Amino acid sequence: MNPGPGDRERDSTWPLGAESPPTNRRGPIAARSSRAASNTMSSAGSLFDAPVPGGSPDTAVSVSTLTLSIKQVLERAVRPLWVRGEVIDFKAHRNGHWYYSLRDETAQLRCVVWASDQRGIPARPDDGMAVVVFGQLTMYPVRGDVQLRVTAMEATGDGLRRIALERTLEALRRDGLLAPERKRPLPRLPRCLAVVTSPDGAALHDIVAVARRRAPSLRIIVVASRVQGEGAAGELCAALERLGRWGEADVVIIGRGGGAKEDLGAFNDERVARAVAACHAPTVSAVGHEIDTTMCDLVADCRAPTPSAAAECAVPLWADEEQRLRIAGSQMVDIAQRRIQAARGRLGRVGETTRSGAMRSTERRRSRLDAAAGRLDALSPLATLARGFAVARNAEGRALTVTADFAPGAAFDLTIRDGVVGAVTASITPTLPKEQP
Repeated sequence: MNPGPGDRERDSTWPLGAESPPTNRRGPIAARSSRAASNTMSSAGSLFDAPVPGGSPDTAVSVSTLTLSIKQVLERAVRPLWVRGEVIDFKAHRNGHWYYSLRDETAQLRCVVWASDQRGIPARPDDGMAVVVFGQLTMYPVRGDVQLRVTAMEATGDGLRRIALERTLEALRRDGLLAPERKRPLPRLPRCLAVVTSPDGAALHDIVAVARRRAPSLRIIVVASRVQGEGAAGELCAALERLGRWGEADVVIIGRGGGAKEDLGAFNDERVARAVAACHAPTVSAVGHEIDTTMCDLVADCRAPTPSAAAECAVPLWADEEQRLRIAGSQMVDIAQRRIQAARGRLGRVGETTRSGAMRSTERRRSRLDAAAGRLDALSPLATLARGFAVARNAEGRALTVTADFAPGAAFDLTIRDGVVGAVTASITPTLPKEQP
């Protein structure tokens, strides 16, 4: 049995951290044991003849030795345990550690949560919150303070989880990740489906079975990750980051099958929610809890109540798509034929209009050409010759138009209607000008 304070006070020479010596209780058995021990000690020499640390002023121990001894005794004597109380004086140090106290009606106890132990705690508590904590009772030797090193914490009810969810929700809303306008539509005919989930869970089997039935030739890529427990959030973020580097998935399903409400912690983690929102492809969240909404459900482009429903949302039924394509093809053929008929009608009307316009234009041009030909004919020298006139030309072909161009006895050619007549100038008689009145 571990020693109590009274035992330590009665035997001031007992070594620090050693087991408590037996007390000399009254009774035959205790007396015989005491006498036997006394005889043994007498025959072998007293065990307490040598100086003991702290047994006298000359062997006084230092404060650090005492506090370290107390720390060792506490940690050996008291196993890690759950403690209930109310949080007061909570302080988050800049080095990441949490310091606070637990109290009840009559006492209080200092507590510390190292930064490395905070991963298992949903959220930091608020002052006045009633919690139960799990930790190791120890002593901080530097100050000699007894404290509880906490490694797990739960609020009475779901207080810590509720606080964590509210803070995460507020951070996501502040950054616009919950806005409806940022939701992307799922692709109509995806060629590659990526699934982020546990490779050993039933959720993956359901997704693959439904997707294969709806689209037999669809390419399915599985990115394995834990979906619950310590480290699951980090693995989900890493899986989404690998998908982003690959960049060939047309749609991504992230989720898990059914389970307890406490198993949804990874999908309520702010890091996972932001990784889902930043995914390069449209995302479908399928956590498998229809009555519970996770942070991943809120930021994903589409939320499905179950993994099977997620596969139905992400993968269209190809038979229906083929039927729609056939109907659309027939409609396109009908529309094309109607447009061709309408174009032919318009082309015929345009051709008739063009032909009529060309004929009218030709007639007008022919009339103008005939009129011009008539005028040219009237002005033609041949027409003048046909009316009995003649043209005199010298040997060089120059027209002789006045009497000064002729010389007596000079030869010239006389062009008439049907030929040329050689002539010689016999006489020249100028025409007298008319008298002016």
